Amino acid sequence: MRRAIFLLFILLLGAPALPAPAEEGAALPPADAAAIRKVIEDQIAAFRSDDGTRAFSYASPVIQDRFRTPENFMEMVRTAYPQVYRPRGLEFHGLADSQQGPIQEVIVTGPDGVPVMALYVMERQPDGSWKINGCYLARIPDESA
Repeated sequence: MRRAIFLLFILLLGAPALPAPAEEGAALPPADAAAIRKVIEDQIAAFRSDDGTRAFSYASPVIQDRFRTPENFMEMVRTAYPQVYRPRGLEFHGLADSQQGPIQEVIVTGPDGVPVMALYVMERQPDGSWKINGCYLARIPDESA
């Protein structure tokens, strides 16, 4: 129910580029889920240590083509994704399949102490590895009301 409310909240905000799960609860094999989590954790570790080359290496070829250099990529992350660049905390949640690829939900607490939902769109590479093909941030709806 909470997931349905969250997805409805996202749709009401008018985020047309946000991928929607193709099948609610579609599961990937545990090895893929673990590999996806590791890619996200490793990229965030690279951000924390300002290792642009390493952080950029976890991005899909499409993302790498868009930003062209690790420096451009890091500048974008620093300015547009401060929660991901310098998170205080991470909490991994659901992993669902979508038409764009698997989407990993991660609650990220930013440097300001405010948690947001990060939706990581993943892409399997020809060698079987996983790369990050996009990250969307969304406010978490207040459930106290």
